[in-house]
Amino acid sequence: MFLEIVTPEAILFSSEVDLFSAPGIDGEFQVLNNHAPIVSILKEGEIKIHVHSQDHLELDDLHGKLESHADDAKVLMLAIKSGTLELNDNKAIILAD
Repeated sequence: MFLEIVTPEAILFSSEVDLFSAPGIDGEFQVLNNHAPIVSILKEGEIKIHVHSQDHLELDDLHGKLESHADDAKVLMLAIKSGTLELNDNKAIILAD
C-alpha cells in the first residue's frame, strides 16, 4: 500500500509500506494492505510505519522527524499532535500537525 504523510510545512513521508499503525481517537489501530476504505481523526501519539526495507528511503533533513525504531530497522516512527487519515484503494494520506 502507498502511504503519504503531509504537514503544512512539507511532505514527510511518501512510499510503499507493508503496514502502519496510527493513534485514532478511540485507540491505536493498524492498517494492512487491502484494508476497507476509512476516514479517521488522529490524536496525539506515534505513527508506526513498517517498511520492507529502508534502502529506497532517504531520511534527510526534510524527513528529520522520522526516526528508526530502536529494536527494528524496518519500523519508522513519527510523533504527531493531531491529524486526519483517509485510506482508499490502498492509498493512505495522513494530514498531520
